[in-house]
Order: sequence, then C-alpha cells, then structure tokens
Amino acid sequence: MNRKIFVIDTNVLLHDPEAILKFPGCDLVIPLAVVEELESMKKSRDEIGKSARTAIRLLDGLRGTNGDLHNGVKVDNGAIIRVVTFSSHERIKGFDFVPSSLSHRILMMAYSLQDKGNSVVFVSKDFAMRIKAEACGLEAEDYENLKFSYDKLWKGLRKIDVEKVFIDNFLKDGSIKLELEGESIHNEYVMLNGTHNSTAIGRYDLQSGMLSTMLRYKDPIWGLSPVNIEQRCALDLLLRDDIKLVTLVGQAGTGKTLMALCCALRKVFDEGTYSKILVSRPIMPLGKDIGFLPGLKEEKLFHWMQPIHDNLEFLCGAGKNPDSETLRWVLDSKKIEMEAVTYIRGRSLPKMFMIIDEAQNLTPHEVKTIISRAGKGTKVVLAGDPSQIDNPYLDQDSNGLTFAIGKFKNQRIFGHMCLERTERSELAALAAQIM
Repeated sequence: MNRKIFVIDTNVLLHDPEAILKFPGCDLVIPLAVVEELESMKKSRDEIGKSARTAIRLLDGLRGTNGDLHNGVKVDNGAIIRVVTFSSHERIKGFDFVPSSLSHRILMMAYSLQDKGNSVVFVSKDFAMRIKAEACGLEAEDYENLKFSYDKLWKGLRKIDVEKVFIDNFLKDGSIKLELEGESIHNEYVMLNGTHNSTAIGRYDLQSGMLSTMLRYKDPIWGLSPVNIEQRCALDLLLRDDIKLVTLVGQAGTGKTLMALCCALRKVFDEGTYSKILVSRPIMPLGKDIGFLPGLKEEKLFHWMQPIHDNLEFLCGAGKNPDSETLRWVLDSKKIEMEAVTYIRGRSLPKMFMIIDEAQNLTPHEVKTIISRAGKGTKVVLAGDPSQIDNPYLDQDSNGLTFAIGKFKNQRIFGHMCLERTERSELAALAAQIM
C-alpha cells in the first residue's frame, strides 16, 4: 500500500521552520514554488525572514546526505522528503484555478500528484487555500503539530467545598495535605469554600500533595492592590522567585501588563532581586520590522511601547502629577529597557525581569526563542489574549502563548493564571460583556 504524500504549503514552514521533520514515516513533498517563496522572503529582517532562512538552511543541509532532494532524502524518523518541480504552463483536467500565482502552482502540483493515483494530503495554515484544495477534491489539513486546545487549557484556579475545620487547620498551620478530584496540577491555586462563609486560598504543590498559603507582602505594590481572586493569585506567581515562567491570559483590562510591571518594579527597585526590567512586544500591525521606519531605534519603538509607558505613568503616580519625580527617577535609572521582540534574538539575558506583552501574536518557534534567551536568575512573563490575534497564520490554538501554557504544564518553575474579569472601568467591563 502506497504511503500518503503530504504536500506542504509555504506558510507551514514560516510557522514552524522545522515542520519537515514533524511527519515521521511519511512521504513529504515540498513544491519548488514553496522554495522560491522562501527565497524571496529570506532577506527580510523580521521573524518571517528568520523562519524562511531557517527552513532553507534545513533543506540545504539535507542535500547529499542520503540522496538528493529531487529523488528524495530519507531522514531519521523514516520520512522521505522531496522537492518537486512543476511547470506552471501545464494544465490538468479538473483543476479549475489559473496557475498564474505561486499559491495556485503549489496547489496544482498537489493536484497533479493525486491525478497520478497517489493519496495526497495538502497541508496549509491558510484557510482559503484549504478551501480551494477541497474544491479540487484534495484532502486538506491545517498544520497541527504546534497546537494545544485553548478551550481545554487549565485556568490556574479551581474552587472546592470543604468543612470549616479544614480551613481553620490550613490557616493555622500554613499548609495542609489535599487530595484533588481529577487531574492535579503543579502550582495551581485552590480556593477553599467552607461553611459559615469561611474561605481560604493556597497554592498546590504536586510533588508533596500539599496546599500552602500564599506569600505575604505589603499591600499595595507601587500603588496597586488586587481587586479579585485571580489577580491576587497572579500577583503571588509574579512575586515568587522560584517561579521562572509565568503566563497571564485575559482580555483587555484584566490587569495582565499592569500587574506584571508593578511586580517588576517591586523586584528591581525595592528588593534588588533582578538587575533590570526588559519589556517587549511583537510588532505586528504594519507587518514589517521597525527597521523600515525612520529615526533611531528608541524613536521607532516609542509608539509601539506607548501602552507600557501609560502603565508605568499610572504606577508612578504621573497620572495625577505630570511632574512626577518617581517617574523621572525610574526612567533615569536605566533599569527599564524596552525592546522589539526581533532584537531579543541572539541576546543572553541574565538576572532580568522580562515581560513579553501581546504574546498571542508570536509563533511557538518565536516564544521558544525568547524563553531560551533567559539567563541565570531571569524571570519571564508572557501576557496576552489568544482570542485577539493579529497574526494571519495563528489562531487561539496555534499561537505561541497557548503553546507555552500547554508545554510547560506541571513544570515546577512554571505558573499560569487566567484573568476573566475586566477591571479597567465599568464601561470597559460592560463593552467586554455585551460587544
């Protein structure tokens, strides 16, 4: 029985440059038009260019190892990878799209393989391309390798009913043995609801099976106090030095970035645990690297980082006092660095409090690159809303933020919290609810 042939679209390799190694035991076909598209993108200075270069280098490295790419190269996982040429002047009966564009040439090549009696699956991140493939009678799939179901992600907090005496013992001793129903998750927060309106909340340790009370800290932190249970748990994660990676998920106005920044100020300026705050956001709206914009890097970044400046002004009290000495002192200290995600690549970042805002617009490969930059003593916070994505080839299941939550689940140094209540204003909360 012939093996299925998987034909890979260009956007799959831009999403995951190592995708050709993720189809074990299969025949994998890369249309020459895909290679041409990658070549046209490789000079770009943004993350798309980086992914294109990585994919090309990987393909080039396969040449001459166990054959050539035209006849097929067998890799360690049993897959056979081929680069197939196809004339755009050929017309195949039953293929109704004009092969004038590279995307239609890719699709026609997949159709020609099936026309010869092969079992073909067309793999693309582009919904329109999958629709066109199905219209031609091809089996079409999204690239599922780097995905976790956003709807099935753990929330970071669960609520259980217990007897009041259980809560009393927990508060008296500071910890208590707890058996949870269903899946137990490391660093999950548990809210205990007892009789007589008694409540308590703690952090669960998977290895010991113990529920422990949260950190005690002076409230407020740089003028900020938690206003709901989820925010209180998030602050506990952000202030713990043993938790090296924190993910915060929630819609606009839930306080993700504000809380991360206020805890960073506490840890850097008040406690000296970290040497510097590094704040970064992916530059998505223009679809180009900031190198295309005029001015110095700081001038280019100013508008992209304005939301961070707004939060910083709020925490430093500049919203009430335009001449806030605290804000000037913080900025003059040179302990806050704002950087585009593009420029984090290649750096080693020790003893920093890193905040990556709008992380849902990053691919899993980009998030891996960022986290792997963390040096000794560095804490990384990824914040975002997977339901609000600007990247055309990502969705709430395939973005880097969701992927990181799924991959790091139950790791000792990882914590996650889903923030569900908008606290920015009554108007913002109402808009989030009804619109």
